[in-house]
Formats: sequence, structure tokens, C-alpha cells
Amino acid sequence: MKRITRRSIFRRLHITTPPSASGALTGLRVLDISRVLAGPYCAQLLSDHGAEVIKVEPPAGDETRSLGPPFIGDSAAYFSALNRNKRALALDLAQPAGREVLLRLLEDADVLIENFLPGTMEKWGLGFGEVLSRRFPRLVYCRITGFGASGPLGSLPGYDAVLQAMGGLMSINGAPEIGPTRVGTPLVDVVTGIYCAFGVMLALAAREKTGRGQMVDGCLYDTSLSLLIPHAANFFASGKVPGLTGSAHPNIAPYDKFATADGEIFLGVVNDGQFRKLCAVLDQPGWAEDPRYAGNAARLRNKEALKADLEEVLRGHEPAALCKTLMAAGVPAGPVHTVAQALDHAHTAHREMAVEAGGMRMLGVPVKLSATPGAARTAPPRFAEHTDEVLAQAGYGDEEIAKLIAEGAVRIERAGARKP
Repeated sequence: MKRITRRSIFRRLHITTPPSASGALTGLRVLDISRVLAGPYCAQLLSDHGAEVIKVEPPAGDETRSLGPPFIGDSAAYFSALNRNKRALALDLAQPAGREVLLRLLEDADVLIENFLPGTMEKWGLGFGEVLSRRFPRLVYCRITGFGASGPLGSLPGYDAVLQAMGGLMSINGAPEIGPTRVGTPLVDVVTGIYCAFGVMLALAAREKTGRGQMVDGCLYDTSLSLLIPHAANFFASGKVPGLTGSAHPNIAPYDKFATADGEIFLGVVNDGQFRKLCAVLDQPGWAEDPRYAGNAARLRNKEALKADLEEVLRGHEPAALCKTLMAAGVPAGPVHTVAQALDHAHTAHREMAVEAGGMRMLGVPVKLSATPGAARTAPPRFAEHTDEVLAQAGYGDEEIAKLIAEGAVRIERAGARKP
């Protein structure tokens, strides 16, 4: 059977690129074979800025499609947070024919992102060092793992909350009355995705000089430790083990949440000038002259007394109005909002951080470029939504595609899927 080339199929369809995109990364082609959070988020960051991302899912689909309720259609809302601006295909990589499809797609790819257990790609004959880097020397290969591929914990599975615990983050998050507490967002996964997107861009920049790709090695364990700022530096300097900080800062006071007449506010007073302005707004000029509060070190030593003094005065103020006055005076302060209040805030709309794409409301792009801005262009794809389109662009004819589907190497329905 004559193979249809990608170039010929593009000519036949009268298109020159995959679905319209604009941004700094337009023209970059990414295969995202990762699941759950860090890998898909890394790929989404690239897709937001114009990269063509093909999401390759296993037969049962990305696990986040099932992590609900709530559901949007047949997939959990969770999935929508990580997979916009992508096209979807499903392959059974346990089958040789499925792996051959992946290799065909890699012929035109710049980046591959995966987060299987270490050794899985090698077991499939798709290891970077022995196979992919030789066959595709310009490929940037991003591997995301829990603990890396070697060392005392190497090759073990890892999830965000487990790494928050093992990396020390839980030990500093929370209050004495409740004990160590998980950060309420999957911080380790999200930051790993950001680090890996940065790593991919570094590798692409290096490729411009050398002509060769390389591996980007992202690891949740490393990320969890990197987030210990300033706690690791404090420990290295003092030998004192950091403890639970609640909402307070270990090095700055007042830098904490405080009760008011109706709700709580957060004060972020970093220097003496801001503290004097806070005292002036609250009509407490004596605090600025009090030896207990003269300088950050003194305020830190006496932070409990300072908090008591502040809350006695703050209970006479309404939070939104007070924060507006404080900010106008140059004192960083903000009400403690609910998620709904934050997403519905006028400034959220102004910064385009709550947007709509494909009839779905979602978060916006957090990094704005003046000349080549990114965008949330399309809603997350349905399972295997772009099978024919992606395979045709890779040079597969209709009969070949039908055969791959019949053999189960390419899936168009989720294995074991249940209706929500």
C-alpha cells in the first residue's frame, strides 16, 4: 500500500499547519504521552503559547478524565484544567503496532513528554539513550518521575501529596492545633510542570547551537525540596529545624492573616517604611516608636504581642474597605477571598485570568507576552477526538487507520469507561 506523506495530505486538505495557533512557540510540535498533572500541565503551558500539542492517551484514557465529580460531558472538570489547546489520539503502546504509530509521529516532533515509571519506555524499546536519541537526534525528551531513575528511591512511584510530605513542605504548612497539612493545591505537580516547560525551552535553545536534542529530567522529589524557601536556607544557616508556621512568615513580621470585623485580611509588611504607614492608617503612631516593634527582628521576636495589638484594632474595620485604604497608602494587604470571590473579581477579568474557550470557562494564561501573546484557544479534546486528522497528517491512509483501529493499536473508545 502506497504511503501518503504528511506533505501530500496537507496539500490535499489545502492547509499548511495544524489548527490555528499563534504565539512564541508556533511551529513547535510536541507529543504529550504523559498523564495526570505535571506532564500534561507542562504540555499545556507550551500549547498556550502556540505549540502544536498532540495528546496521546492510553486505552483507558488519562486518569484525570475520571477524577470527578464535577464532570463536563464525559470527562471530569479536573481534566479540563490541564489539556486545553491540544489534539487527542489514543494508542496502546503495549502493542508493537501502537509503538510504531508513535515512532511515525516522532518523525516530525520536536518534543516528547512522558511520565511513566522509569524503565517503561526502555521495556517498550523506546528508551531515549539507546533508541530515540539515535533515531531522532534533534528530539528533546522530557521525562517526569516521582524520584528519578536511580538512587535510594529511584524508580518508585510518586504523587504530589506524598512528595509534599517527604520533601518537608507539610512540616511547615499548618498550625499547631491541626498539625502538618497538605498545601491545598497540587503545588509540587504544578511547579514540576513549570520547571519542565522551562527545561524544554532551555533544551530547545541549546539545540539551536548544537543541532542536537537532549533529555530534560524532571522529578517531583527535587521540586518539593526546591520549594523550601527560605526554610532550607534558614536550616543550613542555623541548624534549627523549621516548624509549623501557619499563615505567618518565618522571617518577617507582621506577615500573616488577621481577623477583622467581618472576615480576615492578610498583611504583608516587609520593611520599616511599610510598618510606619500601617501604624498611620490604623492611627497607632506609638507602635512605630515601641522598642518591641522597632525593626523587623524586634517585630519577629514579639510577633505574638504584635498580632494581638493588631487584631484588637482591626476588629473595628471592614476588610475590603480597610485593604483598599492600606494599599493606597503603600501597605500590601488583601482580603482572604474564597475561590469564587477571586475568580469573580473585576481585576481577574481585567487580567484575562478567567476566560472562555470552546464554550467552557477556564483559567487564562498567566504569562503575557507583548508581541506574541498566548491564548486559551480550544477546549480540552474528547477522548481520541482527532484520531483521523492526526494520523492522516502523519501519512496514514484511510485503510491503514481502519486496520489500526480494528487491531486495537489505535483506540477510539475508552477502555472500561463508565458514564459519570
